[in-house]
Amino acid sequence: MKPFDVYPLIDITPVKASGAKIWDDQGTEYLDLYGGHAVISIGHSHPHYTKRIKEQLDNIAFYSNSVQIPLQKELSKKLGELSEYPDYDLFLCNSGAEANENALKLASFETGKKGFISFSKGFHGRTSGAVALTDNPKIIAPFNQHDHVHILPFGDLEAVEKQLKEGEIAGIIVEGIQGIGGIQVPDPAFLNGLSRLSQEYGAKLILDEVQSGYGRTGKFFAHQWVEGLKPALITVAKGMGNGFPIGGVLISPEFKASHGLLGTTFGGNHLACAAALAVLEVIEEENLIQSSLENGEFLIKELEKIEGVTEVRGKGLMIGFDMDRQAAPVRKALIHEYKTFTGSSSGKNTIRLLPPLNIDQKALTLFLQNLTSILAAKTVQ
Repeated sequence: MKPFDVYPLIDITPVKASGAKIWDDQGTEYLDLYGGHAVISIGHSHPHYTKRIKEQLDNIAFYSNSVQIPLQKELSKKLGELSEYPDYDLFLCNSGAEANENALKLASFETGKKGFISFSKGFHGRTSGAVALTDNPKIIAPFNQHDHVHILPFGDLEAVEKQLKEGEIAGIIVEGIQGIGGIQVPDPAFLNGLSRLSQEYGAKLILDEVQSGYGRTGKFFAHQWVEGLKPALITVAKGMGNGFPIGGVLISPEFKASHGLLGTTFGGNHLACAAALAVLEVIEEENLIQSSLENGEFLIKELEKIEGVTEVRGKGLMIGFDMDRQAAPVRKALIHEYKTFTGSSSGKNTIRLLPPLNIDQKALTLFLQNLTSILAAKTVQ
């Protein structure tokens, strides 16, 4: 037996990592500006994180949700405080797709409806319900196609209201900032409009903060750049565990829990909660949300100066930039010649940057110098 060949693999084998650095099995050092799809929030192998996990392993790593797990209450309280959502409840699961699946179910249960609105170039995961919300034909099997999912143009409030008027819409799901879609930052008026329309028509607004949450944008959640916006449901994962699989749904007080409504075997286990608590403790102790904001402002400003960069988008350390050439050869040069990991997107000319929140400006400056050299070279087109 061998792994099912569904990933286009880079010919690099990481064996060690620390902070924003990775070393392969040949001892070569790399700069990580992608964080494994925005997962590495507090840096690789952070000492407090590894200590927390090791201590938990020495006690108990897992038992099911049929018993008391005090760490879940501790995590819920801490997340509520740092995110400024202390009155919301938290349902724990294992991934962003699972978080979105459960948010969809909650909205459908609460409204008694089955229709959902999502947006073009959005991405909410690869499980059945989540993948039905995307317009990427590469990942949608016939089984995933549903006539009650309406994928509308991103930013088009008129189209949203028209669909809501037709009824049967349980919820609207939107990313705080579109990630795979190329780091598309929603206009505050668009998000405010979605909030107003969802309330007017009895739908539930779901903010997918799986990639854009946990301080990545210089706020705890990207939607908090819009003053006063309070979604019914907020989904999280990726940076929540810094590499340990965990996800969650923040649930507004309008929802009432009942036994058996949602469930999971592994979600909220002792080890996952210990990892997630360590992440929040480091974010708070090291003021990483402010670091993300400051480093992001520096990086955006400097990227805009580079010849060959045509547009820069994003907030904090969730950045996408377009170039006057295709991204693939540039990313290839970055990884092989300059030993730097970056990310792709649905835009063929777009590179995504999602580094650890505690990366320093010295590392960012080195990347900027290397990118400038690549774009100045006529051979990389």
